[in-house]
This record gives sequence, C-alpha cells and structure tokens, in this order.
Amino acid sequence: MTEPRTPSSAAGRETSGQPAAPANSAEHPWPVRSVSIKVAQWIDRLGSIWVEGQITQINLRPGTRTAFLVLRDPSADMSLSVTCDPDLIRNSPVPLQEGSRVVVYGKLSFFTGRGTISLRVLEIRPVGIGELLARIERLKALLAAEGLFDPRLKRPIPFLPGTIGLITGRASAAERDVLSVARNRWPAVRFEIRNTAVQGPTAVAQMLTALAELDRHPAVEVIVLARGGGSVEDLLPFSDEALCRAIVAATTPIVSAIGHEPDNPLSDFVADLRAATPTDAAKRIVPDAAAELACIRELRERTAAALRGWVDRETKALAQLRSRPVLADPLREIDRRQEEVERLRTAARRSTEQLIRTEGTATRHLREKLTAVGPAATLARGYAVVQRVTGRDREVVRSIEDAPAGSQLRIRVADGAVTAAALGTQALGARHTDTGRN
Repeated sequence: MTEPRTPSSAAGRETSGQPAAPANSAEHPWPVRSVSIKVAQWIDRLGSIWVEGQITQINLRPGTRTAFLVLRDPSADMSLSVTCDPDLIRNSPVPLQEGSRVVVYGKLSFFTGRGTISLRVLEIRPVGIGELLARIERLKALLAAEGLFDPRLKRPIPFLPGTIGLITGRASAAERDVLSVARNRWPAVRFEIRNTAVQGPTAVAQMLTALAELDRHPAVEVIVLARGGGSVEDLLPFSDEALCRAIVAATTPIVSAIGHEPDNPLSDFVADLRAATPTDAAKRIVPDAAAELACIRELRERTAAALRGWVDRETKALAQLRSRPVLADPLREIDRRQEEVERLRTAARRSTEQLIRTEGTATRHLREKLTAVGPAATLARGYAVVQRVTGRDREVVRSIEDAPAGSQLRIRVADGAVTAAALGTQALGARHTDTGRN
C-alpha cells in the first residue's frame, strides 16, 4: 500500500532539504510498522460516521470501562467490532439486546499492534418499531414502483409437485406443520429441507443461500418459505430487499408462509403465492389424496349417470321412431305407392291410346282429303296427264304450243299410260282444225 504522492508534496520535501522516499519495491519493502501506521492514518481520515446494523453480541462486564459489541449487516455476512462506554448501553432509553437494530455514531480506529479495526461509538440510537415500519413501507413503495408486485409475474404452482423445497427454522413448529399436513394429504410427497435462521442478523444470508440451492435443484418444483408468527423485529428478515429481489429472480415458484396476519412482510407480496400459515401452505400446494379420490368417484358416478341418461333418452327416441307407421310397416308405403303407380300407369296408357285414336282419325281424314284432291283421284274421274317426251325428258303439256304436230306424247290415265303422237293442234273456240298439213 503506497501513499499518494503529489508534485507539491514532492517539491515541499525537496525544498525542505529532505531526500525523496525510495519507491516501494522488492528491493525497498516497507516494514510492517510503516504499513500499519499508513493504514491507521488512512482510516483516521474517514472521520466520524453514522452506521446502522444489528447487534449480534454484547460483552458488558461489571467493573470494566469499555463494552464490546458486534454490529452485523442484516443483509450480508459482514460484521464490525464496536467499543463504547458501558453507560451508553445501561442508560439507553430502549433496552439493548442481541438482535436490536441500532444506528451508532463513532470513529473508526486501527489498532496497529493487533492489526484490527474497531468502531469507537459515542452515541447509540435504537431503531424503533415505527421507524422500521416506515422503512418497510418505503421499500414496499419502491418495489411496487418497479413492478415486482405485478400479478403477471406470478408463476403458477404445480398441481402435484414431485419434490417440495422447504426453508424454515430447525425443529420449528412451522416445519412440523408443513411436513405433517403435506404427508397426511399426500403420503408420497417428497421434501428438500434447508434449515436456516429465520430471525436475527444471520437469517437473510442463510435464507438467500438456501433459496439459491433449492432454485438450482433439478427436482424441486416449488419452494416454501415458512415461519410461524412473531413480532415486527422477528419478521424483519422477510422484508429485506435482497431476499425480496431473490424471490422475484428465482425460476422456481415460491410460496410465502410466514404466518403473520396483521403486518404482512414484503416476501408475501413478491412471492408467487401467499399462504396465511405454514399449514395453509401445505394445504394449498399438496392436494388431498382422499378428496381427490372422492372427487374422482363423484365424477365417475356423474359420468355413468349422464351416460345412462343419454342411453335412456336415445332408447326412447328410437322407440318413438319405431312406433311410427313408416317404420312399423315399412312395406306399407311401398305398396301404397305401387298402387298409385299402377293407377297412374293405366291412366297414362288410356290417355295415350285415346290420343293415338284421335290422331289416327285426324290422319285418316287428312288422307281422305289429300286423296280427294290428289292426281290419282283426278285421273280416276277420267282425266289424264299429257307429257311430251323429248329423249329422256318429260314435260307436262299445258298448252297446245307445248305439243306441236309430230310430238311424241305420253298420256297417263288412272290405270296406266298411253304412248301417242300429236297429229295437230286446235285452239278452243276455233272453227277450223289445224291438221298440220300445208
């Protein structure tokens, strides 16, 4: 440990004629006395300070002029030796005892002979319950503002945890309550127990260590932090900021079962589940085997009753369907429809025959009319069709000009045809007949 050197101090030594101190090295080591003196000088520069902690040990012997105390940090495994006038302890307005929270005013001293540090206290102020509660309320507001009480951060508790981690005092009523109630409800339940101090200056550090161990344990599915009721001072470790933040940071669901109703410690707000007592915690995380079996029996009976009711309803519905005529005599409707089909078929046949007769009569009348006005009937009455034959062509003679004298004619009569030749022509109403000769 070297003393800081500044240009001004070096210059002062040079102007005063003092030689500069050699640098500290393996060739120029400092003796123990120099190191002790320098440490004492540095500590003395700190001056008088206010320190808060928890008294873990008081050594007050009759006839001595110095009382010895050990002041411990409630949130860390650190302590400090304290000395004071015995009258400060005897005349304290609030009796001081081990576990009391105090604020002291004093000056640190380094004893070069033993190489130890001690705080010489000139004033001791006990921290009252009101001040402790006010601090807890301020910490509660801080944690709430950070969102550590948010219900969305709460992890669900498993229905039937295989292994339960339990942090509680050794051979405590809380431990007995949790174990007995849990095993009575579910005999196969398993526990990983960590016995720690649950009050006093070492409680927070031990609980933090146990919480970290159980959170890393692969088989532990839920952790119970259990303690019976107590005074506000006894429950202070469960409102410690370090413990609250460790509960929030854990990956395993944590149940707070402190068992103190009027003043809930802050662990109740950051835990995933708050139980009123250790017994209540065991009931809420371990299902009752008898109750679950009874529930299964009840559900099974309700399921069977529901199934029987459904079968009965469906049976009645089937009976109603079967009692209907269409299902009682399925062929009856087919027979009725068959008769209707036969009737419709007969009617259709009759209508078709009537239509055929009507149309046949109409066709016959049309045939007679056509025959009456046709060429065959005309020929039968004595008329003939005269055609002039020119090679293979035949042309109907409509005028005397179409059949000049000498034309080959074909005369069709009713029963055949006559071949003839035109000897001459004669116009209707003419007096002379043209014989075709010059």
